[in-house]
Amino acid sequence: MYIIVVGGGKVGYYLTKTLVNEGYEVLLIERNPQKVETFSERFGAVVMLGDGAEAATQQRAGAARADVVIAATGEDEDNLVICQVAKKMFQVGHVIARVNNPKNEEIFKRLGIDTTVSVTNIILSYIEQNLPDRPIAHLITLSHSDLAIVEASVTDRSPYAGRTLSEVALPPDVAVSAIIRGDDLLIPRPETRLQPGDDVIALTHRSSEDELRAALSH
Repeated sequence: MYIIVVGGGKVGYYLTKTLVNEGYEVLLIERNPQKVETFSERFGAVVMLGDGAEAATQQRAGAARADVVIAATGEDEDNLVICQVAKKMFQVGHVIARVNNPKNEEIFKRLGIDTTVSVTNIILSYIEQNLPDRPIAHLITLSHSDLAIVEASVTDRSPYAGRTLSEVALPPDVAVSAIIRGDDLLIPRPETRLQPGDDVIALTHRSSEDELRAALSH
């Protein structure tokens, strides 16, 4: 597998180092000559000087045969251009973009970026999943549209506590997939009754997460 990493900051540096150590064929593109000189002493010929957002640079890097291109610069605009050039001009199978501003994540996905990585959202997700009394946790964002798998807790203040799923008026684009009750995993049916403390796993549009939170946790 041939992987191109663009951006020689800390993320790009340690990513390249790890991939090299694991035996992957890797090329790191960096436009700062001093960094290229330093990295070349450490990595050897796997570092190239150039602007990864330019098609000519990606062509010299052999993007046409790359399996993955990872845009890891500190600028979202550059990362978007890098991925689009790789995807549209060199038909790279999978492009990954670092997203510094979480608000840009949805834009990247709509513009065809296969995978986005937002450190901010990763940290928020960790906090939501590990702090007690969390009302809702965003588990996974799916690549299709703005779909997500979320976990929402039913509180004793929820207007739906004690009611069956057939009686619950959840947002129309929410599909309840499972209910975790203590150590038990329940496959939901229309007659399944929600209880305080239940963790509801649902498939929903990201825009409906707030509405789901309000419905289950009040």
